[in-house]
Amino acid sequence: MYPPIEPYAHGLLDVGDGQRIYWETCGNPDGRPALAVHGGPGSGATAFWRRLFDPAAYRIVLFDQRGCGRSTPHASDPAVDLSVNTTAHLLADMERLREHLGIGRWLLCGASWGSSLSLAYAQRHPDRVSALALFSVVANTRREIDWVTRDMGRIFPQEWARFRDGVPEADRDGDLPTAYARLVNDPDPAVRERAEIDWCDWEDVHVSLAGGFKPSPRYADPVFRAAFVRIVTHYWSNLGFMPDGQLLRDAGKLAGIPGVLVQGRLDVSGPPDIAWQLTRDWPDARLEIVESGGHGSGHGVGERVVAALDAFARG
Repeated sequence: MYPPIEPYAHGLLDVGDGQRIYWETCGNPDGRPALAVHGGPGSGATAFWRRLFDPAAYRIVLFDQRGCGRSTPHASDPAVDLSVNTTAHLLADMERLREHLGIGRWLLCGASWGSSLSLAYAQRHPDRVSALALFSVVANTRREIDWVTRDMGRIFPQEWARFRDGVPEADRDGDLPTAYARLVNDPDPAVRERAEIDWCDWEDVHVSLAGGFKPSPRYADPVFRAAFVRIVTHYWSNLGFMPDGQLLRDAGKLAGIPGVLVQGRLDVSGPPDIAWQLTRDWPDARLEIVESGGHGSGHGVGERVVAALDAFARG
């Protein structure tokens, strides 16, 4: 990864609905425009994203999606309305940001939920996307959400039982993201906090298959934790606000857009079959499997992403 850098410009963009999204640009102001699309939903864009790009070659744009990071209002406040936080809103925000920055076309680099959002944007606005570099690829299908919140209990049975038992008994055989969404919006702060902790404990477990895993310190922050769990359960209980399977069915709309998809073989949170399915109908995409990689940038995944971005910069 490239050395740490600081932004040369940043701001809050009013996107309507009382929402202002944080954005920043760094690297070369005259370089190839690229947008980093963070995961979660609701995790926010950290300085990590800046370091994937060659700062001499790229005009690097980061933004915090609605309700998280440095965007306002922050979803950690239980009074914040999430009805204006959907995939359609995020796609519109990305377009407003592109126009605000005077960018014609940009490369999108996304991970996990950010890969889904990048795919949705590219399928809606293919003429605005110069390339896609995605890792820990997911498509936000019902099958994937059920896999992460229920079926993965076959791999982590004790941990999943604790996760399941965090919701009322009547909800344990149903839709767990929806049950957790109710809990993290409960009027009782103690109920909300307990549900947030239980959800984040499970998040740490299901990304832990690759060796050397350490729990994420960000979940210790009650403000981050509250916003993250409210947003992710809001999206997962609504299938990401997209028709089930849409991103896979519409992969053919990406024809003409070069793409590199980097996937860890040990990524049980986002199994490699999703990325493989995408490349079957997307003729300009290449799938790279990292045998020791899990969910995220570790164990060689990040290095492959950097290499892909370097190659796009040269091309």
